[in-house]
Amino acid sequence: MALSLNYTNFALQKQTDMELSKNYNPKDVENKWYQYWLDNKLFSSKPDGREPYTIVIPPPNVTGVLHMGHMLNNTIQDILVRKARMDGKNACWVPGTDHASIATEAKVVNKLAEEGIKKTDLTRDEFMKHAWAWTDKHGGIILKQLRKLGASCDWDRTAFTMDEERSKSVIKVFVDLYNKGLIYRGVRMVNWDPKALTALSDEEVIYKEEHSKLYYLRYYVEGEDKYAIVATTRPETIMGDTAMCINPNDPKNTWLKGKKVIVPLVNRVIPVIEDEYVDIEFGTGCLKVTPAHDVNDYMLGDKHNLETIDIFNDNGTIAEAAGMYVGMDRFDVRKKITEDLDAAGLLEKTKDYVNKVGCSERTGVAIEPKLSMQWFLSMKHFADMALPPVMNDEICFHPAKYKVTYKNWLENIKDWCISRQLWWGHRIPAYYLPEGGFVVAETAEEALKLAQKKGSKVTSVDELKQDEDALDTWFSSWLWPISLFNGINNPGNDEIKYYYPTSCLVTGPDIIFFWVARMIMAGYEYMGTFPFKNVYFTGIVRDKLGRKMSKSLGNSPDPLELIEKFGADGVRMGMLLSAPAGNDILFDEALCQQGSAFCNKIWNAFRLIQGWEVSNDIQQPDSNKVSIKWFDAKLKEQVAEIEDLYSKYRLSEALMAAFKLFTDEFSGWYLEMIKPQYQKPIDKDTYDATFRFFEILMKILHPFMPFITEELYQQLTLNKCGSIMTATLQLGKPTTDEVALLKDVEIMKQIVAGVRAIRNSKNIPPKEPLTLQTAGEVQLADLISKMANVSEIKVVEQKDESASTFMVGTTEFAVPIGQFMDTDAEIEKLEAQLQHLEGFLIGIEKKLSNEKFVANAPQAVVELERKKKADSETKIVAIKESLAKLKK
Repeated sequence: MALSLNYTNFALQKQTDMELSKNYNPKDVENKWYQYWLDNKLFSSKPDGREPYTIVIPPPNVTGVLHMGHMLNNTIQDILVRKARMDGKNACWVPGTDHASIATEAKVVNKLAEEGIKKTDLTRDEFMKHAWAWTDKHGGIILKQLRKLGASCDWDRTAFTMDEERSKSVIKVFVDLYNKGLIYRGVRMVNWDPKALTALSDEEVIYKEEHSKLYYLRYYVEGEDKYAIVATTRPETIMGDTAMCINPNDPKNTWLKGKKVIVPLVNRVIPVIEDEYVDIEFGTGCLKVTPAHDVNDYMLGDKHNLETIDIFNDNGTIAEAAGMYVGMDRFDVRKKITEDLDAAGLLEKTKDYVNKVGCSERTGVAIEPKLSMQWFLSMKHFADMALPPVMNDEICFHPAKYKVTYKNWLENIKDWCISRQLWWGHRIPAYYLPEGGFVVAETAEEALKLAQKKGSKVTSVDELKQDEDALDTWFSSWLWPISLFNGINNPGNDEIKYYYPTSCLVTGPDIIFFWVARMIMAGYEYMGTFPFKNVYFTGIVRDKLGRKMSKSLGNSPDPLELIEKFGADGVRMGMLLSAPAGNDILFDEALCQQGSAFCNKIWNAFRLIQGWEVSNDIQQPDSNKVSIKWFDAKLKEQVAEIEDLYSKYRLSEALMAAFKLFTDEFSGWYLEMIKPQYQKPIDKDTYDATFRFFEILMKILHPFMPFITEELYQQLTLNKCGSIMTATLQLGKPTTDEVALLKDVEIMKQIVAGVRAIRNSKNIPPKEPLTLQTAGEVQLADLISKMANVSEIKVVEQKDESASTFMVGTTEFAVPIGQFMDTDAEIEKLEAQLQHLEGFLIGIEKKLSNEKFVANAPQAVVELERKKKADSETKIVAIKESLAKLKK
């Protein structure tokens, strides 16, 4: 562990150009060092002989600005990347943004509306020009904001899911999967977003609890003056009813078998069908079947060959096919049709009902199940590949509890609807022929050749009509770890071979299906192996009341304002202190305040040491030699623990260990153990060792707090050793002798703490020397004397009668306090304690004498009460002994 510098040279220079300000000011430091890192290409990575460490950023939406979730996620990524650099690895953190089809198109449509332009008035090419202009103006804002956090991304590698290389990858994969028979086109029941006017995958539907109503409608039996009652939450869909269904095993509805009923208001005659799908206990046991607007009804309709009537336009208004309420919004119709049913005597009753309604993740509106021609990716093939690696820990989830969530989804997976009725996105490379049918190809020119090869008479690409739909945004994101290194377009290139698989993915559990699972699928399909070895799941950032942060609640602070107020290091520390992997984060600004205060503590500790006068003529005290040996061992011990926590992705605990190492062990103990007397110099060897320790501590803290550690490292090294980012840290493990010393110092700390506690309880000033009595020899007597201001440590057979005592392990220590003690006040205090304890003991004895309590309470509870009784009796005896001595 050689010195990296002669710190005495630093001491000579410190009084000139190295003088530090009284308080740490992040504004003086952060921009300066971030620019230094950029100027020196310290974030840059190219393949070389070192071990790679790769992280790809979960690409934020191009529409986005920095929020607290980004802050947490990217702080964690930066910690991992900075740690890898310091471990000597070739760390590559690739940034980028996602084109976010639905969100971005909505933003552009709104902007055009403000200018008096409708999307429907534009051609696709005209709209795309507006979309690209908007993206060029607003895209990338979030990446610039991440620099304020200290994110050490290789910015030269910044990618966009719709840039040329990524787009080409997406189209190539679509064609490949289509040719493999895994992509198909067909009419299926899909989730339709009436606001975004597009289909959604199942994973893009969020179910929200809604206080609704259950409407009981009368369906009269054809030719009879009797009716069956159907309970429904959606009376506005009755225009699409094509059957009533009962369970054949339901005795209360046997009378309906083989009959026909009349749809209320609509007056359409529909058959009563029988199927065990119907829940006998729900409502009346009679189910209205609307095949076009309910997934389960669709399956019933398909099974029983029922007519399908689509009563909704794409925007959620009533279509001509309904024959009633045409053009009205679906929710307005619900209100109106209820009134009309009631007026016609066809509404039996309504009652309050709580149900879960599927809503679009992006727009928030209630989705409509809708039959639609869409493109789908068959998922069973991929699920079969992606499940085993996670379950056998070839890919490790942190925390592992998310393996269950992952497994449940893959075992019940449905085909992925990959088409979206949008223009902004990767256009589906399917080309329709004039005579019918279509071909799938990467370009129109290739499509023309393929069509001709299949016998089509087309002679020009102008005769082909490309599919109007775009691909789901996630269809590009699932290729991200591969496409960032051009592994689709140029398989086996040097970069994909070096950087893939990546080392760790940091993401939220809310996109485990959208993204994590699908990247694993794509990895095995196109690279033959996993895309990342580890997945670190962050929690959801909530406020201190446990509420999810949102604009509507006004409880989400602006991250940039937090950085302005507390500094990036303070905010990073505040985020991470509250962020155990996978658990929700209860964020409180006070944690950032704590982070800022820690920065000041580091700064002031440095200024304290810097302010010491150094002398080459002073011999190093033996107690300082021991203190240095102890802190060397403590560093080895703690660095080993922190490394272990890193390996388990327990980053919050790793930070806390580093925090306690600095505040408790270094500042609280070591500096107190070696600091010189007031206005006296310190010996050169102790001074050098102390700054060596400080340098090591800066290296330990750097991944968590990059700015202040860089500033102080540069101060320490006189700007002659490069950046702390690439400084290594190798300490080894404590030797047997060092382990023994660590134990001795822990005992010494307890002795010192015991003496200090007596001082505090007896109001004895710190400057007043005390005597310490013990039954045997103690180790590290010089340090005990210095730290506890003990003038003498006596080995005695009988302790002083005036002494206050404390235990360390099984050894009793005594501090005579006769000359410091107010006897009357001490007697009064002890008698009050005795009275309290005796009353407490009476209560416990009553409880234990109660046979019912002893017989019925859990054994652990009874044993606890017995322990309380024994402890109280011991304390009472000790207090009585002390009182007897004082009253002599």
